[in-house]
Amino acid sequence: MSGTPVRTADAATAAEVVCLGESMVTFLPSQPGRLADVPSFGRGIGGAESNVACALAAAGHRTAWVSRVGADGFGDHLVEAIAGYGVDTSGVRRDPSRPTGIYFRTATDRATDVHEVAYYRAGSAASAMSPRNIPYVTLPTTRVLHLSGITAALSADCLALLHDLTGPRPGRPLISFDVNHRPGLWRDADASPEVLLDLARRSDLVFVGEDEAAEAWGVTGAEAIRAALPEPATLVVKRGAEGATVFSGSGAADGAGDASGAGAVTTVPALRVDVVAPVGAGDAFAAGFLSATLRDLPVRDRVRHGHLMAAAVLTVPGDLTAPPARAHADGLAALDDEAWGRLRLGPGWTGDDQEVRTT
Repeated sequence: MSGTPVRTADAATAAEVVCLGESMVTFLPSQPGRLADVPSFGRGIGGAESNVACALAAAGHRTAWVSRVGADGFGDHLVEAIAGYGVDTSGVRRDPSRPTGIYFRTATDRATDVHEVAYYRAGSAASAMSPRNIPYVTLPTTRVLHLSGITAALSADCLALLHDLTGPRPGRPLISFDVNHRPGLWRDADASPEVLLDLARRSDLVFVGEDEAAEAWGVTGAEAIRAALPEPATLVVKRGAEGATVFSGSGAADGAGDASGAGAVTTVPALRVDVVAPVGAGDAFAAGFLSATLRDLPVRDRVRHGHLMAAAVLTVPGDLTAPPARAHADGLAALDDEAWGRLRLGPGWTGDDQEVRTT
């Protein structure tokens, strides 16, 4: 196996969730506006899979992040920052010949026309991930392996790795897959819909936005998305302000070890949130849902924990933040439907001493 491990592998083998994918150093604008007009940037970290690992670790779960970074200062920063959240980084390899990826973005929502992202990730260390250089020893003992479609877009080797990881194998953990359709990352944009559909069909738990399903596959509506993806035992369709719909049960366990009942459909409304920065919500939602799944909570509460974790990120400027204390989140997730519908969350709501508003 090539590369040098950052830490010993003991903690990684005990992880409940292993998240595999590229992380980059993110440069965040000091003020709104075009990239050409922003005078300075603050440094952060960004990566769908490491975001999930960090959020889960902050929520009290044992997590590991598997990736490759350059043998450079940006790689040092990524490993140290992610480990600082309590994530095991022993599965990270340093590549002496390829750099750590970086990117710059504007402060606006990525769904708007004025959002800009400038990636400097071509030929990055993470793009060289392949079945030949990933530490498979960390995987058999984990409960969940979390992946995303972003990795598949990075290179042919990365796609081969995801195809290998999602294939049948003895002792395969639950495969959690966030579609994360990013057309701009694909060298062959025409191939991405079929590739992502295939990977999703090979997974056990799939997260997909209603908007990205329409863009990638021309499929509109939660029921139609389920018809296109009948294989996953659990399919989570994120519907923006409308909430999320979960299709669970396909003759298999849903990831918590409990039979969900074939054909079960659960829809949970979204929360009303006073948004500070519309970034990172999708990764936080996945982390909240996975956290509740690991705790064997009912499907409704899994979705509610996803919404609550997303609300924590939406009410701060960056992609990551401390989640609400477990008891606080459990209390909100247990509210009846009427009380849940009256919640309105704003900055600071995650603190134990903060009063949550209702309307």
